Amino acid sequence: MIEHHVRVHPSADRLPREEQLAWKLAAVATGTEAPAPDSSAMAVNRVIDNASVAVASLLRRPVAVARAQAAAHRVPQRGACVFGAPHRVSPEWAAWANGTAVRELDYHDTYLAADYSHPGDNIPPLLAVAQHTGRTGADLLRAVVAAYEIHVALVKGICLHEHRIDHVAHLGAATACGLGALLRLPTETVYQAVQQTVHTTTSTRQSRKGEISSWKAYAPAFAGKAAIEAVDRAMRGESSPSPVYEGEDGFLARMLNGPESDYTVWLP
Repeated sequence: MIEHHVRVHPSADRLPREEQLAWKLAAVATGTEAPAPDSSAMAVNRVIDNASVAVASLLRRPVAVARAQAAAHRVPQRGACVFGAPHRVSPEWAAWANGTAVRELDYHDTYLAADYSHPGDNIPPLLAVAQHTGRTGADLLRAVVAAYEIHVALVKGICLHEHRIDHVAHLGAATACGLGALLRLPTETVYQAVQQTVHTTTSTRQSRKGEISSWKAYAPAFAGKAAIEAVDRAMRGESSPSPVYEGEDGFLARMLNGPESDYTVWLP
């Protein structure tokens, strides 16, 4: 394991990309090779688990709404499947519909460390993009393992709930990394996608407090959809707020412990 210290830097520091957490995460993702047989078997189990809990929730209202929204984005070629539906839609909308179905009942896998997480939320967007781009099952399993590694590393190292930040901020980064592994993208592209995703998916935990609304089910699906869109933009050469974690007005400084923020993330 590599111990990486994350702290706030003023803009004048010009923190090199290679020393930024987003770059380190991207490098882990793009360096992910075929997983060991036991890891592959566990990834397959998670895919089955996701599909099972999704099917159990298909008639619930938030899921039905998400599926109706996705159905408005059908594509004549390629695209991805909405679970149980005969048509294919844009991958980001398949991720939206299927991600909502997976999370609605909260029955899929959970990992608890410094923060909460459901790493299985990474699977719907990865599956959707794999279908859309014609990737193999082996490609998908590599991506799932990469996303799980990143997600677990972030959840171990950076607690969000104590700062009233929703844990899908870690999910978005992990999904962007998983997509990078799936598509074998350059580290630079994944780095930009991670930063875009973190910037757009960091929100409050009020969705899990007080009057619980249907957004609790939608939030992870939104992060997956946002990650797909961020990767698409990054693949087209678009850049991102940088450094998104360490910047003086960035993730750590404004969302967590302020300028004194100092965390350690252990990367595989």
